[in-house]
Amino acid sequence: MQQAMQNVSSAREARLMQYLIASVFLTLGGWCVIAPASIIHLGVRPQYQTDALIALVAIGAFGAQAILAGLFAAFSIFTRRTFLVYGVALLPFFVFDWWFYARVPLVNELMLIDVAGNVAMLAMCARGYRALRPTPTTPRPAP
Repeated sequence: MQQAMQNVSSAREARLMQYLIASVFLTLGGWCVIAPASIIHLGVRPQYQTDALIALVAIGAFGAQAILAGLFAAFSIFTRRTFLVYGVALLPFFVFDWWFYARVPLVNELMLIDVAGNVAMLAMCARGYRALRPTPTTPRPAP
């Protein structure tokens, strides 16, 4: 009985991590869709700022893709493998953020909010992965 309660608790924790991952995508993506000019004006260094329509559309499209990722995260069934792959897939974003902050200084310190979101999601992936570890009485899922 206690093992069953622990399994339920672990599944709830994993589901919470999944919803929190979705919330990061939905929040930041929604911001990009609703106010793309604010992303440029707040997060891009002055010498690179533009109000060109193509830039606003690109930021909006980026946000729409983030919303799509958030919806997939919210409405999918996450397994240990899903948490692992999501976490690994986040790693190139750290390179992107570092590159355009440190190597080619396009974005300013406020855009480091993206780094914070990625760190949070990486931590949530690790926590969800651990929460779904098999227990002696948990059947292993088919590959």
